[in-house]
Amino acid sequence: MIAITILVGLLAVIIILALSASGIYNSLVSLRNRFKNAYAQIDVQLKRRYDLIPNLVETAKGYMKHERETLEAVISARNGAVSGLKAAAANPADAAAVQQLSGAEAQLGGALGRLFALSEAYPDLKANQTMMQLSEELTSTENKVAFARQAYNDAVMSYNNHREVFPASMVAGMFGFQPAQQLDVEKPQMREAPKVSFT
Repeated sequence: MIAITILVGLLAVIIILALSASGIYNSLVSLRNRFKNAYAQIDVQLKRRYDLIPNLVETAKGYMKHERETLEAVISARNGAVSGLKAAAANPADAAAVQQLSGAEAQLGGALGRLFALSEAYPDLKANQTMMQLSEELTSTENKVAFARQAYNDAVMSYNNHREVFPASMVAGMFGFQPAQQLDVEKPQMREAPKVSFT
């Protein structure tokens, strides 16, 4: 009789532990999916941003003939950022890919900053309707990227916090839930959308 009671008690403990582990596993999956979805929002906005840049460069090219290096640097940085975005989009849980995207974004921001600074010396370019419209769309997209990045970073923090606390850390370790990387901007001047004024 005592053996049956011990066996029933042991079975009850095993069932409780299994249910607890499955609940933790399911919450980790849910939080991981949440930060991947938040990354998808960044992906959409960055693709829009990258699509605007060639038009911006093409418009500036007609006015800034002597600034070829700057224009080529913007296109090169854009292409690097597109590559970084593809790598990170393939697996937003890959910390190295997200870090690569952060670096590429910082380079692109620096190149765009130089382009806008140089454009100040070209009054005809500043007055160009297409340039003004593209700059406005780019600034709007930068704001959307900033909001999407904040949502992503918040989701990553929730996921990382949950996977690091006990007993979730045990379940995360058993099932290979790796820490996620926040998408941080490396250069302080990139923390704000470029200010463009064509008045």
